[in-house]
Amino acid sequence: MRLTPFQRLAITTTALTYLLIAVGGLVRASGAGLGCPDWPRCFGSWVPPMSAAALPPEFDASQFNPTLMWTEYLNRLLGVSVGFAIFATTMSAWRRHRREPRVLWPTVAALLLTGYEGWLGGRVVAHELAPWIVTAHMVVALVIVQLLLWATVESLVGARPAAAAPSPSLVRFGWAAWAVTALLLVQVGVGTQVRGAVDDALPATPRDEVLAAVGAIDTRHRELGAVVTLAVVGLWMWAWLQHGAHAPLRHAASAALAAVAAQIAAGMVLAGFALPPAAQVTHLTVSSLLLGALTAVALVAWKWPAPSADALRAPHAA
Repeated sequence: MRLTPFQRLAITTTALTYLLIAVGGLVRASGAGLGCPDWPRCFGSWVPPMSAAALPPEFDASQFNPTLMWTEYLNRLLGVSVGFAIFATTMSAWRRHRREPRVLWPTVAALLLTGYEGWLGGRVVAHELAPWIVTAHMVVALVIVQLLLWATVESLVGARPAAAAPSPSLVRFGWAAWAVTALLLVQVGVGTQVRGAVDDALPATPRDEVLAAVGAIDTRHRELGAVVTLAVVGLWMWAWLQHGAHAPLRHAASAALAAVAAQIAAGMVLAGFALPPAAQVTHLTVSSLLLGALTAVALVAWKWPAPSADALRAPHAA
């Protein structure tokens, strides 16, 4: 199937948003979150200063770290670029899908949340990376990705021949996938709290002991991770055993399972090798990809044209 201009733009924008989440993880892991101590400017200027000597008098020269400053500033530039991409996607949805609210409104909601996300970014700096505001910032970014995925899938479904309504079994499957998605959002929020607790403990605690020092919140994060893992495995088995003829659903469920496996591996590296920054970035990025895969599972179950009921009752090998 040849993609329409809106579909190409929506897919590109979704990919850019994922990239921004990954870069945000890099900023956090590198300690660059306050590389620019003010917002929206950086050391009082729209273009970062080239040296500590160029700082305005209200800034302490000890705050100036060129590596951290440029890491954070480039993250902000990427965020602005993604904002423009989401705006362009919304305008394209208005031009081409204004009579299709299931395509238009998710993009409009993503655009509105993008403005809110920019404001939250300023609050993150103002509150000096307080865990609660960092958690809100992360969760909103993930919701924006979900909305973009929703619009993309709706546009792809709308371009296909009309199909019968999904079977009750697929509707139940979709609800189950949304429930697992909500659980994953909770786990991501708890994981962000763990990261904040780690930051608080690190000045006085060796890196290889910091997770033990964090205590109950890390235990809760791991327990939620185990529940999410079992739930995703259950969805994957359900897709293959009950809906094996529905290839898009199988593929989406398999992508979610692969993301869970990668997330477990990243978590083991984090716990076993004293929280290396690369594993921190991987852990965050894969969790966002897992959320996207679960969103796709739910949307495909509800929206994607399925084979006949007889085919769905007779799974076959891929």
